[in-house]
Amino acid sequence: MRVAAAPGPMARRAGGAVPGRSGPGTSGADLAPPSGRETSDRTGRHAAGSGHAATTGKAGRRDQGSAGDPASRRGRDAAPGRAARRAPPPTARAAARLLLDAVLAQGRPLDAAMDETPAYLRLEARDRAFAHLLAASCLRRLGTLDAVLARCLDRPVSAKAAPVRQVLRLGAAQLLLLGTPPHAAVATAVEEVRALGLDGFAGLVNAVLRRIDRERAALLAGLDAPERDTPGWLWARWVARFGETEARAIAAAHQAEAPLDLTLADPVQGPDWAAKLDATLLPTGSLRLPAGARVAELPGFAEGAFWVQDAAAALPARLLRDVRGLNVIDLCAAPGGKTAQLAAAGASVTAVERAPERAERLRENLARLRLADRVRVVEADALAWRPEAPADAVLLDAPCTATGTIRRHPDLPHLKRAEDVASLTAVQAGLVAAAAAMLRPGGRLVYAVCSLEAEEGPGQAAAALGAGLGLALDPIRSDELPGLAEALTPEGWLLTRPSLWPALGGMDGFFAARFRR
Repeated sequence: MRVAAAPGPMARRAGGAVPGRSGPGTSGADLAPPSGRETSDRTGRHAAGSGHAATTGKAGRRDQGSAGDPASRRGRDAAPGRAARRAPPPTARAAARLLLDAVLAQGRPLDAAMDETPAYLRLEARDRAFAHLLAASCLRRLGTLDAVLARCLDRPVSAKAAPVRQVLRLGAAQLLLLGTPPHAAVATAVEEVRALGLDGFAGLVNAVLRRIDRERAALLAGLDAPERDTPGWLWARWVARFGETEARAIAAAHQAEAPLDLTLADPVQGPDWAAKLDATLLPTGSLRLPAGARVAELPGFAEGAFWVQDAAAALPARLLRDVRGLNVIDLCAAPGGKTAQLAAAGASVTAVERAPERAERLRENLARLRLADRVRVVEADALAWRPEAPADAVLLDAPCTATGTIRRHPDLPHLKRAEDVASLTAVQAGLVAAAAAMLRPGGRLVYAVCSLEAEEGPGQAAAALGAGLGLALDPIRSDELPGLAEALTPEGWLLTRPSLWPALGGMDGFFAARFRR
């Protein structure tokens, strides 16, 4: 293979086909474990058909699009039929390559890969953080990186040398996105292919990355990054729903790492905690810190004063209004951010979670927050379970495609498919009917999804009103959500988007509707 003397044909935009699929249900980021790495509902939060079973770690369909990576088997590092010389000690860049391969070739969620990749887990904390940043940056800007590489190669890297493709992507990301010194980015990439026993590609990797360093402006010229870095099926949907200008703004918001948002156990102390943490107090009461902040090291974390939760993910629980003394059911509850909000606000909460391991995680999080005595955790399928007595309120953060959370989960566009939307709407409809059956007359139901897809949000809310469930719309008012008047629809629904609050750092995409029975 030669380095192209002139820009070659453009690589197909990332997302022409989706490389794999995780469990289809997802949600916004909630809580954080003692390790300090932000956790989320995204990895395997719900399974289609049940609504809330964990499905992490399952390999999915191989990408047939621009990624061009064959499915890896059992995390194999070297090319098929060619053994690596020896197992080198793990490096951050080698771990990043394995994480990238897990998502793109094996269809595994990034969070799951981080938990299951020994080479990543053996790194020191600083190197783990860099490996995650490097892999996430590649996933976030994969379309752009592949287009640049296509301009530097006269033909794609062969399937027999699939790891070289990942090495090139990581090297290009270091040069174009992360500001790594060129000599370091090039030298470590060359070392990586040699460590893999692919010495024959060392010259190619060296030449391609040096050209990217020299000609970066020309190689990036004319590339429409927001569109190129968005899967085609999502781009078409967003343009049809929001118009091209807003679709572009949403896609542009996904190109930056999301800040760290915190929800306080006692919102009244917001100004005090903002000063203690040097954080921004958002109009809705969440605290915001820069991306990369180490939450476990913050004062107040160990004591349970706050938890990690995107500002948009914190809104649905607040839409139930004053819950003091009320019996509230939180469906699909793990990992527990919304459960914690309700309990801290004085509700008697029943948190329903089907997957035993996620229910245990929910209990652990509530224990750290000192809220376990206010919550009854029930391991059950929300579609079949019913309370002993009708509840005063139900919060349903339903399984969804989670396309509103891409800025926090850049692997998601490479794991989801257009077909997931249709399969999940049936699950959502069943859960809405179950939630309505749990309510007393006059009780409130808040339905929410962290999705930008119309069928999962407005379509589901409208269907609920016409399904004979005894639900009436309880419109959300602008005075309930300071600073978010733009996110309220004429119907009285809430629709946040990543493009909102650009000066403050954006927010996840969420839909919420409130009903009374």
